[in-house]
Amino acid sequence: MIQLIIDFIMSITLQHITFAVLVFIIITSAAMVAILKNLFHSLLFLTMCFLGIAGIYLLLAADFIAAVHVLIYIGAISVLLMFALMLTHKVMKNDLRQVTTQIWLAIPVTVGLLVILVRVFVFYNWNYSLGKAAPTTGIIGKSLLTDFLLPFELASLLLLAAMVGAIVLAKEDKPNDSA
Repeated sequence: MIQLIIDFIMSITLQHITFAVLVFIIITSAAMVAILKNLFHSLLFLTMCFLGIAGIYLLLAADFIAAVHVLIYIGAISVLLMFALMLTHKVMKNDLRQVTTQIWLAIPVTVGLLVILVRVFVFYNWNYSLGKAAPTTGIIGKSLLTDFLLPFELASLLLLAAMVGAIVLAKEDKPNDSA
């Protein structure tokens, strides 16, 4: 067993260290989301968790997915949640009480899952080979504009129709409005 641990330590690369740091950031920030009582601080840690997940995508050589993840989750969803929190005055007060009644069940389950994950990470034989990592953005863009042009254009028309429908439904009817 000691020889197995020594072999594991000797086989660690920069990619393993980066992965471990990203996993630590993701797990720590996810735990802080659940632990903190201030919802705004929880949202900031959720954004950090999203950023760590985008880093995992970069490690997997999926740069397009990482960029989309940053744009959608951090750039849109986190900002939308921040505006929702700031516009809800009652939520931002410090006297908001959050009660955790099942902590006695959550702690042993969490520790058990952590033990299982650490055992898998340390004792599993991670024999894998990665092909040469190449940027995927150009490949996806070329595929969308050649092989999948019709579905791409149909999806854009569907989104345009949904946006026009949402505008029509949201428009208030005023009695003396000529439009």
